[in-house]
Amino acid sequence: MVSLNKVMVIGNLGSEPEMRFTPNGNPVTSFRVATNWTYTTPDGERKQDTEWFSVVAWNRLAEQCNQFLTKGRLVYAEGRIRTRTWEGQDGQKYSRPEIIANRVIFLDRRGAGPLPEGSIPEGPLPEEKVEEGGVGELVPEPESEPELGPMAEDAPV
Repeated sequence: MVSLNKVMVIGNLGSEPEMRFTPNGNPVTSFRVATNWTYTTPDGERKQDTEWFSVVAWNRLAEQCNQFLTKGRLVYAEGRIRTRTWEGQDGQKYSRPEIIANRVIFLDRRGAGPLPEGSIPEGPLPEEKVEEGGVGELVPEPESEPELGPMAEDAPV
């Protein structure tokens, strides 16, 4: 049976990327992307929800993301969903879905700097903006990803 595991998100980085290395020396960079969804309730009230995605990049893509991404930057991240599990210090097992990136595109200009706190753009992004790629597209070299232990952001939810 054929299956597909692919996800694409466009949003803003919520914090600076965090790069670390596996015991074998492979670089891995983690960052969080915020997306907004604006809607109107049946009562006519306009509301906005923010959804956060954990993104993980490996090897060369990890190095590039760590070098060029900063808090507030608008990015397109593409990859697959993986559920990572770990055991907390309290002995309980935890899990968290994350996007294993195989492609990252900057959608804003490099000199624009970070966006002010809480100013994540609303509404759809024009289709041609994704094609244009803004500052540049990062695609990793084909390599397998090593397994990682718990990350600093891992905490009971």
